[in-house]
Amino acid sequence: MPSSRRQFLKWSALGLGAGLWPYRLQAHDMTSMPKMGGGELCKHMVVDDHHVVPRLIDPGQLKPFVDTLPLPSVLRADGKPLRIDMRETEQRLHRDLPPTRVWTYGGCMPGSTIEAQSGKTLRIDWRNELPGKHFLPIDHRIHGAEADNPEVRAIVHVHGACVPTDSDGYPDDWYVPGQSRLHTYPNKQDAAALWYHDHAMGINRLNIYAGMFGLYLLRDEHELSLGLPHGEQEIPLVLSDRLLTHDAQLYYPVSGNSQAPWVPEVFGNAMLINGALLPYLDVEPRRYRFRVLNAANARFFNLKLRDGRPFLQIGSDQGLLAAPVTQRNLFVAPGERADLIVDFAPLAGQQIEWFNDALPIMQIRVGSGRVRDTSKVPAVLRDLPRMPESAAVRERLLTLDAYQDCVAEPMLMLLNGKRWHEPVTEKPVLGSTEIWSLVNLTDDSHPIHLHLVRFQILDRRPFDGGEWMDSQTVRYTGPAQAPSAGEAGWKDVVQAWPGMITRIIVHFDGYAGRYAWHCHLLEHEANEMMRPFEVVPA
Repeated sequence: MPSSRRQFLKWSALGLGAGLWPYRLQAHDMTSMPKMGGGELCKHMVVDDHHVVPRLIDPGQLKPFVDTLPLPSVLRADGKPLRIDMRETEQRLHRDLPPTRVWTYGGCMPGSTIEAQSGKTLRIDWRNELPGKHFLPIDHRIHGAEADNPEVRAIVHVHGACVPTDSDGYPDDWYVPGQSRLHTYPNKQDAAALWYHDHAMGINRLNIYAGMFGLYLLRDEHELSLGLPHGEQEIPLVLSDRLLTHDAQLYYPVSGNSQAPWVPEVFGNAMLINGALLPYLDVEPRRYRFRVLNAANARFFNLKLRDGRPFLQIGSDQGLLAAPVTQRNLFVAPGERADLIVDFAPLAGQQIEWFNDALPIMQIRVGSGRVRDTSKVPAVLRDLPRMPESAAVRERLLTLDAYQDCVAEPMLMLLNGKRWHEPVTEKPVLGSTEIWSLVNLTDDSHPIHLHLVRFQILDRRPFDGGEWMDSQTVRYTGPAQAPSAGEAGWKDVVQAWPGMITRIIVHFDGYAGRYAWHCHLLEHEANEMMRPFEVVPA
């Protein structure tokens, strides 16, 4: 997708007019970068003569709302390690489509929802039982995906978990079919909707697109004491998007050059919820809690109910907000989670749809009559003090960079101008607090994720990108913007908007060791918008 097109879509989805930035931020020219793979970086990739895009399914031609929303099975710890196999299977995404080949955790996309208790250690034996050959296109020019590496590799990362580094799913710690890893999750953190997915260096964008993701719900006594909807009234909504060939097989788009098939972003026209296309959900006329996860490679979902009906947001990435927030739409980036409450009592006997922008993606059928609803949503959810800037011992200015070829097509994304394999430059001290200022020099909005830690968003502020490119000088062009009420809780993904410096304040608690921070647009992360950081002992 051309840069200007991506810019228009991202800014439109954010509700930002083009007038906010009178100029287009200029990405770095690839001629200033060293050679990669033996060729000139400013040589535009020419499409192969034999490249053919297959005929794709138009989801608009399928009958909507004929399949009930699938609910992933639930795995709970019983004192013994859980065993979860990664394996290939087939799954029907819509009643009128043939089965689709997918790669899964436990035989279903998404994988089983893992439920764990705060303060109780959980161990999981992740077994790689995948085939020996990948069915999606690998780009061997990408770091970690070189031709001399095995095609099929995997390592599980529980996103949002505070864990020792040997159980975090470090991208270089991959293993091949026939092998397994036993990971330990101490769960010494507040209740939150975490999630698990593949993180193998160079190919996790393909493995996740193939279906390797699932929810990890962490519970605690405080959350249970609030009386929120639970049991059958707590529904996971795992969002993703895919392109499907005419025979309903996954199509991962490519550049057209067989030697360099990577594309900067992947968007599908088939919007899946819990692995189903255009499903419906039967509910009673009472409150329901929806645990929303955006597991897409690159798509930002703009969720709303039909007719702009309001709903409550009670939580974000790292658990409950301080108080419920009334929303009419919610913009969820890849990797982000949202905890929502909808009261269907006023809609008894009616139907309503969840929309992504203007397109319905799921129908909700509300039963008639009256039911006794003992759930509640307290006006105060938890004590959540804001971290003072004075607590920070250091502020880091870190750039988000895009490099273009000679016809202005993206070819490389970096954090602070550095590649993954270069020496670690961010070494926070265990127990210390830092402010990270993310200087977005691209025309994309980047969801930035830090492993191990949770953080709070301080603000976003527009700056003069041209002046930074000329002299690395920050000149702000407008006032700082506080995070929205729905972003004011604990986070582990922040949307770094174009033309802005986004500041987060991070307490590096938990464990010493090496972790990763990266853009959660998976194609960006792969090439190479991911860097290690090392928490060093005090």
